[in-house]
Amino acid sequence: MSKTAYEKVKIARGNKRPTGLDYIRGIFKGFFELHGDRRFGDDPAIVGGIALLNDIPVTVIAIEKGHTMRERTARSFGAPSPDGYRKALRLMYQAEKFKRPVICFVDTSGAYCGIDAEERGQGQAIAENLTAMMTLNVPVISVLIGEGGSGGALALSVADRVWMLENAVYSVISPEGCASILWKDSSKAADAAAYLKLTAQDALSYGVVEEVLPEADIGQKSFYENLREKLYGEIQGLLTEDNLPQKRYERFRAFGKPTSENREAEDTRSDT
Repeated sequence: MSKTAYEKVKIARGNKRPTGLDYIRGIFKGFFELHGDRRFGDDPAIVGGIALLNDIPVTVIAIEKGHTMRERTARSFGAPSPDGYRKALRLMYQAEKFKRPVICFVDTSGAYCGIDAEERGQGQAIAENLTAMMTLNVPVISVLIGEGGSGGALALSVADRVWMLENAVYSVISPEGCASILWKDSSKAADAAAYLKLTAQDALSYGVVEEVLPEADIGQKSFYENLREKLYGEIQGLLTEDNLPQKRYERFRAFGKPTSENREAEDTRSDT
């Protein structure tokens, strides 16, 4: 039986679901973490550094939620601050300097929305990431492994290839937030989730992601091995391509063009 959109939201939020650090440990060798944004501090909600993807040196950046309540509190529940986004941007520029591909793992309900984050330029930090990632002259792959919430997720998802796990979600707003705005009733979150088109299958049909990854064996050794080889093959292909920024630009310009199947479904809904 297929899952509803809101059921997938709940799965994506599960505290037993693998987090960014789990992917780093399961896929890469010799990960060396780098800290700080060189402006304010080090945000534990974003983990980044250098590692080996088989025999290819790469820069890895992951949003980390943690599993236990103590870990989640320490990591701001995976809600990055401006310092985290600036750290990620610093590591991307470093990767470009040394011609290392960039691989991002995204799992956040959204950027941290506290007053201190706004005082330190949250919106500007996200905007700078969007602009810079569009022009990076190295391959960039982003994988949505859980929640992909709003600009907080998009700030690490301007990539040549974007993949989603089959129970991950990607949305401009949470279902609860959407329901509160539209109907002044957060209990209608399930309805909002259906309308938001936030599932991996929706994103694939509209060209927002290139591939949906099965997760029957999620968290197991075979799961990480398969993803490692998939990333390795894709990176090898991207390393041979010319003019990546232009192709990345064209990729994003094509967003929102539905397949013929989706167009027919939309026409049917309009008629009714």
